[in-house]
Amino acid sequence: MHLAYPVVLAALLFSVGVYGVLARRNVILVLMSVELMLNAVNLNLVAFDAWLRDSLHAGQALTLFTITIAAAEIGLGLAIVLLLFRARGTADLDRATALGDPAESTADVDEVPVGTGAPVAAEAPKGRAAA
Repeated sequence: MHLAYPVVLAALLFSVGVYGVLARRNVILVLMSVELMLNAVNLNLVAFDAWLRDSLHAGQALTLFTITIAAAEIGLGLAIVLLLFRARGTADLDRATALGDPAESTADVDEVPVGTGAPVAAEAPKGRAAA
C-alpha cells in the first residue's frame, strides 16, 4: 500500500477537525473536533512507522501515548463542560467568556436607558444593604 492513502486521509481528518474547532459554538462538538485532529496525527504516526519499517515501532509507541493523553483530555474537558453547564445552563462557547459568577458579572454594569442621558444605578445584590 502506498503512503499517500493514509496521509491524504489524515489530512482530510485534520482539516475537518480544524473546521470543527473554528466553526462550532458547542463545547462538546469542539472537543470532538480536537479528537478528530488527534486521530489524524495517530494515523500519520502509524503510517510512517509502517512505511519506515522501524524496528522499535516508535510511531506505534507514540500513538499509545497520544491516545492516553487524549483520554485524559476528554475526561477533564467533559468535567469542565459539565461544571460550565451547571453554572450557566448552556454549553455555548460565546456565553462562556466570563469566568466569574454570571449573576455578579451582569449586576455591576450600569446601563443607560434609551432616550435619557442619566445612568441607572445597579441594584444591590440580595443580602447586602444599600449604601
